[in-house]
Amino acid sequence: MARQERAVRTRRAILEAAAAVFDERGYEAATIADILARAGVTKGALYFHFCSKQELAQGVLDEQFVEGGVPPRESKLQELFDVAMVLAHRMRRQPLLSAGARLSLEPEMREIFGGGSVPGWIGVVEELLAQAKAQGELLPHVNPAETAWIMSASWTGVQVYSQTLSAREDMERWVSALYQHLYPGIATPAVLARLDMAADRGDRVVEEIKLLEARAQEDCEDEAEIGAEAGAGAVAGAVAGAGEEPARDAAAV
Repeated sequence: MARQERAVRTRRAILEAAAAVFDERGYEAATIADILARAGVTKGALYFHFCSKQELAQGVLDEQFVEGGVPPRESKLQELFDVAMVLAHRMRRQPLLSAGARLSLEPEMREIFGGGSVPGWIGVVEELLAQAKAQGELLPHVNPAETAWIMSASWTGVQVYSQTLSAREDMERWVSALYQHLYPGIATPAVLARLDMAADRGDRVVEEIKLLEARAQEDCEDEAEIGAEAGAGAVAGAVAGAGEEPARDAAAV
Protein backbone atom coordinates (compact mmCIF):
# COMPACT_ATOMS: atom_id res chain seq x y z
CA MET A 1 0.00 0.00 0.00
CA ALA A 2 2.81 2.42 0.86
CA ARG A 3 4.48 1.61 -2.46
CA GLN A 4 1.23 2.38 -4.32
CA GLU A 5 0.85 5.70 -2.51
CA ARG A 6 4.42 6.67 -3.42
CA ALA A 7 3.74 5.77 -7.05
CA VAL A 8 0.61 7.94 -7.08
CA ARG A 9 2.50 10.88 -5.56
CA THR A 10 5.37 10.46 -8.03
CA ARG A 11 3.01 10.35 -11.00
CA ARG A 12 1.26 13.48 -9.77
CA ALA A 13 4.57 15.31 -9.25
CA ILE A 14 5.63 14.43 -12.81
CA LEU A 15 2.32 15.61 -14.27
CA GLU A 16 2.45 18.90 -12.37
CA ALA A 17 6.05 19.49 -13.45
CA ALA A 18 5.20 18.68 -17.07
CA ALA A 19 2.19 21.00 -16.93
CA ALA A 20 4.31 23.87 -15.61
CA VAL A 21 6.90 23.38 -18.37
CA PHE A 22 4.27 23.04 -21.13
CA ASP A 23 2.49 26.13 -19.85
CA GLU A 24 5.68 28.20 -19.79
CA ARG A 25 7.35 26.99 -23.00
CA GLY A 26 4.74 25.24 -25.11
CA TYR A 27 4.77 21.62 -26.22
CA GLU A 28 7.45 21.81 -28.92
CA ALA A 29 10.00 23.73 -26.81
CA ALA A 30 9.50 21.61 -23.67
CA THR A 31 12.02 18.81 -23.13
CA ILE A 32 12.06 15.72 -20.95
CA ALA A 33 15.17 17.14 -19.27
CA ASP A 34 13.22 20.27 -18.32
CA ILE A 35 10.44 18.17 -16.85
CA LEU A 36 12.84 15.91 -14.94
CA ALA A 37 14.56 18.92 -13.43
CA ARG A 38 11.25 20.47 -12.40
CA ALA A 39 9.85 17.22 -10.97
CA GLY A 40 13.02 16.17 -9.16
CA VAL A 41 12.67 12.52 -10.19
CA THR A 42 14.86 10.09 -12.10
CA LYS A 43 14.44 9.35 -15.79
CA GLY A 44 13.50 5.79 -14.86
CA ALA A 45 10.70 7.01 -12.60
CA LEU A 46 9.32 9.24 -15.34
CA TYR A 47 9.40 6.53 -18.00
CA PHE A 48 7.79 4.06 -15.59
CA HIS A 49 4.66 6.25 -15.68
CA PHE A 50 4.89 7.89 -19.13
CA CYS A 51 6.52 6.46 -22.24
CA SER A 52 6.97 9.75 -24.12
CA LYS A 53 6.50 13.51 -24.07
CA GLN A 54 3.28 13.06 -26.03
CA GLU A 55 1.93 10.64 -23.42
CA LEU A 56 2.85 13.14 -20.71
CA ALA A 57 0.97 15.89 -22.52
CA GLN A 58 -2.04 13.60 -22.92
CA GLY A 59 -1.93 12.95 -19.19
CA VAL A 60 -2.03 16.70 -18.55
CA LEU A 61 -5.04 17.02 -20.87
CA ASP A 62 -6.87 14.15 -19.16
CA GLU A 63 -6.37 15.70 -15.71
CA GLN A 64 -8.53 18.69 -16.67
CA PHE A 65 -11.65 16.59 -16.27
CA VAL A 66 -10.57 15.50 -12.78
CA GLU A 67 -9.81 19.06 -11.68
CA GLY A 68 -13.08 20.42 -13.07
CA GLY A 69 -15.42 18.08 -11.19
CA VAL A 70 -17.98 19.46 -8.71
CA PRO A 71 -20.51 17.90 -6.33
CA PRO A 72 -23.78 16.91 -8.06
CA ARG A 73 -26.58 19.47 -7.82
CA GLU A 74 -30.35 19.08 -8.00
CA SER A 75 -30.33 21.83 -10.64
CA LYS A 76 -28.13 20.80 -13.54
CA LEU A 77 -27.84 24.42 -14.69
CA GLN A 78 -26.40 25.25 -11.27
CA GLU A 79 -24.03 22.30 -11.59
CA LEU A 80 -22.93 23.51 -15.03
CA PHE A 81 -22.30 27.01 -13.68
CA ASP A 82 -20.34 25.52 -10.77
CA VAL A 83 -18.14 23.57 -13.19
CA ALA A 84 -17.46 26.76 -15.15
CA MET A 85 -16.60 28.74 -12.02
CA VAL A 86 -14.40 26.05 -10.44
CA LEU A 87 -12.42 25.85 -13.67
CA ALA A 88 -12.09 29.64 -13.72
CA HIS A 89 -10.97 29.61 -10.08
CA ARG A 90 -8.38 26.90 -10.64
CA MET A 91 -7.19 28.02 -14.06
CA ARG A 92 -4.92 30.73 -12.65
CA ARG A 93 -3.83 28.64 -9.68
CA GLN A 94 -3.10 25.21 -11.16
CA PRO A 95 -0.70 24.70 -14.07
CA LEU A 96 -2.45 21.44 -14.99
CA LEU A 97 -5.48 23.39 -16.17
CA SER A 98 -3.57 26.27 -17.69
CA ALA A 99 -1.27 23.92 -19.60
CA GLY A 100 -4.23 21.88 -20.76
CA ALA A 101 -5.75 25.01 -22.28
CA ARG A 102 -2.51 25.86 -24.07
CA LEU A 103 -2.11 22.32 -25.41
CA SER A 104 -5.72 22.33 -26.64
CA LEU A 105 -5.68 25.74 -28.30
CA GLU A 106 -2.29 25.98 -30.00
CA PRO A 107 -3.04 25.52 -33.75
CA GLU A 108 -0.11 23.20 -34.37
CA MET A 109 -1.30 20.87 -31.61
CA ARG A 110 -4.41 19.79 -33.53
CA GLU A 111 -2.51 17.20 -35.55
CA ILE A 112 -1.01 15.69 -32.39
CA PHE A 113 -3.93 15.83 -29.94
CA GLY A 114 -6.94 16.44 -32.18
CA GLY A 115 -8.92 19.09 -30.37
CA GLY A 116 -7.15 18.41 -27.09
CA SER A 117 -9.68 18.65 -24.27
CA VAL A 118 -12.12 20.78 -26.30
CA PRO A 119 -14.35 17.89 -27.54
CA GLY A 120 -14.41 16.48 -24.02
CA TRP A 121 -15.60 19.75 -22.50
CA ILE A 122 -18.25 20.18 -25.17
CA GLY A 123 -19.44 16.69 -24.22
CA VAL A 124 -19.52 17.53 -20.48
CA VAL A 125 -21.58 20.67 -21.13
CA GLU A 126 -23.93 18.86 -23.51
CA GLU A 127 -24.58 16.07 -21.00
CA LEU A 128 -25.46 18.54 -18.21
CA LEU A 129 -27.70 20.52 -20.57
CA ALA A 130 -29.44 17.32 -21.68
CA GLN A 131 -30.09 16.44 -18.03
CA ALA A 132 -31.34 19.97 -17.40
CA LYS A 133 -33.73 19.69 -20.34
CA ALA A 134 -35.01 16.30 -19.19
CA GLN A 135 -36.01 17.78 -15.82
CA GLY A 136 -37.62 20.89 -17.26
CA GLU A 137 -34.96 23.51 -16.59
CA LEU A 138 -34.56 24.67 -20.20
CA LEU A 139 -36.83 26.61 -22.50
CA PRO A 140 -38.47 24.45 -25.20
CA HIS A 141 -36.38 25.76 -28.11
CA VAL A 142 -32.99 24.90 -26.57
CA ASN A 143 -30.90 22.28 -28.40
CA PRO A 144 -28.37 20.88 -25.85
CA ALA A 145 -25.74 19.92 -28.46
CA GLU A 146 -25.81 23.28 -30.23
CA THR A 147 -25.91 25.25 -26.98
CA ALA A 148 -23.04 23.23 -25.53
CA TRP A 149 -20.82 24.15 -28.48
CA ILE A 150 -21.64 27.86 -28.11
CA MET A 151 -21.22 27.88 -24.32
CA SER A 152 -17.92 26.01 -24.40
CA ALA A 153 -16.57 28.33 -27.11
CA SER A 154 -17.71 31.38 -25.16
CA TRP A 155 -16.03 30.16 -21.95
CA THR A 156 -12.81 29.60 -23.90
CA GLY A 157 -13.03 33.07 -25.39
CA VAL A 158 -13.39 34.60 -21.92
CA GLN A 159 -10.38 32.60 -20.77
CA VAL A 160 -8.22 33.79 -23.67
CA TYR A 161 -9.26 37.42 -23.27
CA SER A 162 -8.70 37.33 -19.52
CA GLN A 163 -5.28 35.74 -19.93
CA THR A 164 -4.30 38.35 -22.54
CA LEU A 165 -5.57 41.39 -20.67
CA SER A 166 -5.07 40.57 -16.99
CA ALA A 167 -3.13 37.27 -16.63
CA ARG A 168 -6.53 35.73 -15.70
CA GLU A 169 -6.87 37.89 -12.57
CA ASP A 170 -10.42 38.87 -13.56
CA MET A 171 -11.42 35.55 -15.10
CA GLU A 172 -14.01 34.56 -12.47
CA ARG A 173 -15.74 37.93 -12.77
CA TRP A 174 -16.09 37.58 -16.54
CA VAL A 175 -17.12 33.91 -16.52
CA SER A 176 -19.86 34.83 -14.05
CA ALA A 177 -20.93 37.70 -16.32
CA LEU A 178 -20.93 35.37 -19.34
CA TYR A 179 -23.41 32.97 -17.75
CA GLN A 180 -25.57 35.84 -16.49
CA HIS A 181 -25.86 36.87 -20.14
CA LEU A 182 -26.39 33.36 -21.56
CA TYR A 183 -28.70 31.71 -19.04
CA PRO A 184 -31.72 34.04 -19.53
CA GLY A 185 -31.86 32.81 -23.13
CA ILE A 186 -32.03 29.12 -22.20
CA ALA A 187 -33.35 28.73 -18.63
CA THR A 188 -36.98 28.82 -17.53
CA PRO A 189 -37.74 31.90 -15.39
CA ALA A 190 -38.45 29.80 -12.28
CA VAL A 191 -35.11 28.01 -12.49
CA LEU A 192 -33.22 31.19 -13.37
CA ALA A 193 -34.49 32.93 -10.23
CA ARG A 194 -33.01 30.21 -8.02
CA LEU A 195 -29.51 30.06 -9.50
CA ASP A 196 -26.47 31.36 -7.63
CA MET A 197 -24.31 33.01 -10.29
CA ALA A 198 -22.14 35.21 -8.10
CA ALA A 199 -18.53 35.86 -9.08
CA ASP A 200 -17.29 34.22 -5.85
CA ARG A 201 -19.21 31.00 -6.48
CA GLY A 202 -16.05 29.18 -7.58
CA ASP A 203 -14.27 30.05 -4.32
CA ARG A 204 -17.15 28.67 -2.28
CA VAL A 205 -17.52 25.47 -4.28
CA VAL A 206 -13.77 24.79 -4.05
CA GLU A 207 -14.00 25.12 -0.25
CA GLU A 208 -16.97 22.74 -0.27
CA ILE A 209 -14.94 20.22 -2.27
CA LYS A 210 -12.05 20.47 0.21
CA LEU A 211 -14.41 19.77 3.13
CA LEU A 212 -15.93 16.76 1.35
CA GLU A 213 -12.47 15.38 0.55
CA ALA A 214 -11.35 15.86 4.18
CA ARG A 215 -14.42 14.02 5.46
CA ALA A 216 -13.89 11.20 2.98
CA GLN A 217 -10.27 10.90 4.14
CA GLU A 218 -11.38 10.75 7.77
CA ASP A 219 -13.93 8.05 6.94
CA CYS A 220 -11.24 5.99 5.17
CA GLU A 221 -8.90 6.33 8.14
CA ASP A 222 -11.69 5.32 10.55
CA GLU A 223 -12.51 2.27 8.44
CA ALA A 224 -8.85 1.31 8.27
CA GLU A 225 -8.52 1.63 12.05
CA ILE A 226 -11.64 -0.47 12.63
CA GLY A 227 -10.34 -3.07 10.19
CA ALA A 228 -6.96 -3.16 11.93
CA GLU A 229 -8.61 -3.60 15.34
CA ALA A 230 -10.85 -6.35 14.00
CA GLY A 231 -7.86 -8.08 12.45
CA ALA A 232 -5.88 -7.84 15.68
CA GLY A 233 -8.84 -9.26 17.60
CA ALA A 234 -9.15 -12.17 15.19
CA VAL A 235 -5.44 -12.95 15.51
CA ALA A 236 -5.63 -12.79 19.28
CA GLY A 237 -8.63 -15.11 19.30
CA ALA A 238 -6.87 -17.58 17.03
CA VAL A 239 -3.79 -17.58 19.24
CA ALA A 240 -5.90 -18.10 22.36
CA GLY A 241 -7.78 -20.92 20.69
CA ALA A 242 -4.56 -22.61 19.66
CA GLY A 243 -3.36 -22.43 23.24
CA GLU A 244 -6.52 -24.01 24.65
CA GLU A 245 -6.58 -26.97 22.28
CA PRO A 246 -3.81 -29.04 23.96
CA ALA A 247 -5.47 -28.55 27.34
CA ARG A 248 -8.73 -30.01 26.07
CA ASP A 249 -6.83 -32.95 24.55
CA ALA A 250 -5.03 -33.62 27.83
CA ALA A 251 -8.29 -33.58 29.76
CA ALA A 252 -9.79 -36.04 27.33
CA VAL A 253 -6.85 -38.43 27.83
